[in-house]
Amino acid sequence: LHHLPGQPSTSSLNRAEPEAIIRSTVDWTESAQHGDHIWFETNVSGDYCYVGEQHCIARALQKSVTRRKCAACKIVVHTICMEQLEKLTANVLFVSRRRLFGLKMNPVHFAFQPNIVRHHWVHRRKQEGKCKQCGKGFQQKFAFHSKEIVAISCSWCKQAFHNKVSCFMLHQIEEVCPIGAHAALIVPPSWIIRVRRCQASMKSSKKKKRTSFKRKSSKKGAEVRQCKPFIIRPIPSPLMKPLVVFVNPKSGGNQGTKILQSFMWYLNPRQVFDLSQGGPSEGLELYRKVHNQRILACGGDGTVGWILSCLDELGLNPQPPVAVLPLGTGNDLARTLNWGGGYTDEPLTKILSHVEEGTVVQLDRWNLHVEANPNAGAEVDEQQSDKLPLDVFNNYFSLGFDAHVTLEFHESREANPEKFNSRFRNKMFYAGTAFSDFLMGSSKDLSKHIRVVCDGTDLTSKVQDLKLQCLVFLNIPRYCAGTTPWGNPGEHHDFEPQRHDDGYIEVIGFTMTSLATLQVGGHGERLNQCREVTLTTTKALPVQVDGEPCRLAPSIINISLRNQANMVQKTKRRASLPHLNDQQRIPERLRLRVSRISMSDYDALHYDKDKLRQASIPLGLIVVPGDSDLETCREHIQRLQETTLFTFLVFYNKFYFLSAATTADRFYRIDRAQEHLNYVSEISHEELFILDPELIVTMTHPPWVGFPSPSPSGPPPQVNIFLCLRWGKKLQELHEKGCDLTCVDESGCSLLHHAVSAGSKEMVRFILDNAPKDLIDKTEDIHGETVLHRAASLCHRTICHYLVEAGASLMKTDMQGDTPKNRAERAHDAELAAYLENRQHNQMIQREDQETAV
Repeated sequence: LHHLPGQPSTSSLNRAEPEAIIRSTVDWTESAQHGDHIWFETNVSGDYCYVGEQHCIARALQKSVTRRKCAACKIVVHTICMEQLEKLTANVLFVSRRRLFGLKMNPVHFAFQPNIVRHHWVHRRKQEGKCKQCGKGFQQKFAFHSKEIVAISCSWCKQAFHNKVSCFMLHQIEEVCPIGAHAALIVPPSWIIRVRRCQASMKSSKKKKRTSFKRKSSKKGAEVRQCKPFIIRPIPSPLMKPLVVFVNPKSGGNQGTKILQSFMWYLNPRQVFDLSQGGPSEGLELYRKVHNQRILACGGDGTVGWILSCLDELGLNPQPPVAVLPLGTGNDLARTLNWGGGYTDEPLTKILSHVEEGTVVQLDRWNLHVEANPNAGAEVDEQQSDKLPLDVFNNYFSLGFDAHVTLEFHESREANPEKFNSRFRNKMFYAGTAFSDFLMGSSKDLSKHIRVVCDGTDLTSKVQDLKLQCLVFLNIPRYCAGTTPWGNPGEHHDFEPQRHDDGYIEVIGFTMTSLATLQVGGHGERLNQCREVTLTTTKALPVQVDGEPCRLAPSIINISLRNQANMVQKTKRRASLPHLNDQQRIPERLRLRVSRISMSDYDALHYDKDKLRQASIPLGLIVVPGDSDLETCREHIQRLQETTLFTFLVFYNKFYFLSAATTADRFYRIDRAQEHLNYVSEISHEELFILDPELIVTMTHPPWVGFPSPSPSGPPPQVNIFLCLRWGKKLQELHEKGCDLTCVDESGCSLLHHAVSAGSKEMVRFILDNAPKDLIDKTEDIHGETVLHRAASLCHRTICHYLVEAGASLMKTDMQGDTPKNRAERAHDAELAAYLENRQHNQMIQREDQETAV
């Protein structure tokens, strides 16, 4: 078992070039070798060197040495131990067969069956999940620092077995590898063919034919290589949707590097391309003959436009549809296609499933033709340009204030790229630049220097009357990081609803005021919907094309429809499907406990579901239909604020929902723009977790109602405190100054109601010890529930014990006729319901004894 022939090869180490040893990209050149690893630097200190303790040079030297991790098979090796790894696998037989080129595989398996994919077994010293043969888990507590090999797993299908004869050897290891859950997307290694090198003994006639063919192709503008080292020879199948992935490592604050490595693990590394290594043209050319393929663009909207332009140059028919994994800053095209405003930490396996299941839609694309304006003045700006950065746009073309802000950001990033490696920092720079530009008023006279004609209609006078400072020609509904400048469908009046596939472009104008209200639901001035635009400028103005800015010299710009591109739109999953392979039908209504998780706890514990649950703070209970999406749940949580602790708080509404689906090994955030695509039943049937991005929130005037002023000047209008964990000390200080603990809010909820909702045992204990006894059975006005009703609904066992011992009534009913015991039963807490039933029985006996005595 320690010398499996399927161990990964390091034949690339036979070459003397140092760059071959630390290659971090797939080699498509003639010097490529079978079984090449793709090495990335890593700091995984828990993983032992793959060569083993006996052969590890770094261990013998007893010093810290850099490590490399293979993205394809995830083995970790010290840099100085790579030669040892090559020696240990030197006795492995490799067949030099030109049809058998690929990574994550042992070519010996393909000697007689070139179209069959076999397993690629790798030793593991630690392994997640359970053994495929015996069903038992791997002993992680001991394996994390184990020197022994505890598991053997396949890099293709991810199946894992114990390193035992009873587990691994009894399994039929010669069976064909199923490749895994994403077999329909993975390009089999048998499709990737290594072409023989051109022989010097070729007949001169063949050389002439090849030369003449090359000349004819060059006349047509096609780039033809005399000998391509690789070709893709697919075997079409209606069940397959081969995926080609392009990753821009520089997008979204350099987030793409980790994405690149992860896709190489889940897919064939030869279907994943780094856009910083020559762009998308080579990959698109290689896979141009693959039937039914799909493309995944990992980057910003500019990355998507880059790939679409290359597809135009290749002239593929039909054009493969493009899906988007948003890594940029704005990601308006990704939002339009339901891929969200930015990748957070959703498992890439779910992303791949969405790409496979997505719907193909069309996207209008628009030409930009620029000519110099001969009637413009002689004034010349040294920084002006005679042409646009792009001659086609997918999202928008704009000029004025927003383009000036983008230009400032672009110039600053070009000067200091190291300061713009964070998506959050980029957005903060945008905000600061916009504010300073607003104070300077650099675009206030825009309307005096432009002329706009839409489908023959001159809009110049209208633009001047409205004193517009920004003009946007918008192709998609989203703009400026997710806003909707065209407005809601019911507000269009004389115009049609906006679409990205109708062949029309929307013309929208903004003043500084209307542009500022975009982020709070405002919209611009709807000017026109047209098929062609002629824009004339008489002054050098800042413009931008899909986020690419420049200062354009006085010009005449014509906008016309170019073509329509195929895109993949993320679709909403059917609620009628069984959830997580569960054959039980989704209930008509779901009772969900809502709990809050702080950002600090999430960052520290997101890998451990149980610990994160323990760190959560219960907020309340919501009841929603079983087929509700997360947008509906957000509305119910908003209403929950009206009757719980949040009555006193200006709740930070930009929280994230966290998915606790059993298919994922951890919690992960769901993007706000994708909430309408996620059914709550896909996440949980019992509990719902939300991630509050800030621990500190604003407390406004209502908490002081009923309290005497703590100071002669009266209560401050705003007090910044922690969400509810610090209320105990604050409440004690206020009570010592004479504050009334029996105050209620507009819905009749007492301070004790809110303390129970917050789950604060200390606050509940303090109020019970210092407030009048009749407060304990006071009911609120909306549901008629006492504090014990609320504590039972939230399953706060300790607080229920406090209330019962303090004399809370167990027989009092709410407006629906439920006792606290009934509330506990509905919350599925059988132990709490049994405790309350027992104490309710004792309470009834005590009352009967008291009545008999009287």
